[in-house]
Amino acid sequence: MIAIVDYGVGNLFSLKSSLQEVNRQCEAEDPSSPVIDVVVTGEPALLRSADKIILPGVGAFGDAAAKLRENHLDQILIEEAHKGKPLLGICLGMQLLLETGEEYGIHQGLGLIPGRVVPIKPVIPKDYKIPHIGWNSLRFPAGKEKNPLFQYIEEGDYVYFVHSFYAADCTESVIADTEYGGWLTAAVASGNVYGCQFHPEKSGQTGLAILRAFCQL
Repeated sequence: MIAIVDYGVGNLFSLKSSLQEVNRQCEAEDPSSPVIDVVVTGEPALLRSADKIILPGVGAFGDAAAKLRENHLDQILIEEAHKGKPLLGICLGMQLLLETGEEYGIHQGLGLIPGRVVPIKPVIPKDYKIPHIGWNSLRFPAGKEKNPLFQYIEEGDYVYFVHSFYAADCTESVIADTEYGGWLTAAVASGNVYGCQFHPEKSGQTGLAILRAFCQL
């Protein structure tokens, strides 16, 4: 079972629909393929019993972090990740995996991936629009083996971004970046913890392929 964390922030049902589409595509290819059960939940017991967890998110870092803390979901996510359970953060959910976020002050993240979340403004040209909205291609780090999260896609494939902040000081964890006047972190990974700054659920077949890979980790 894959649990999508419901904490009042994120595109929960579009993400669930994308995972259901992954199910349909896998079944079409191989009718004997196992069905992926998907649940949207904020219940601690369901999160603990899930095989994998996805943390979505849109909005401000501080508000989202506070909502996780309200029901002690932050500690559950940290505990489950430390047990080795695959965890995928998406957009703001990815940013929350890092140590701190610098949006309207400095806020504590989950600390599962070293680094901080900072504005993209200083690293892009002045005439580039903020937020960064649109389709951009992925570049994989030179000298690194392609991460299993990207096993079904290729370097240069396009995904959909919507963000004004990005993950910095996390070079060792970067598994993909993207160019928007400057190079911005597109995805990170550390052990069983993964994060996508872009939205796989809005990224067409490339996004579905990434979600499929996560389901198979």
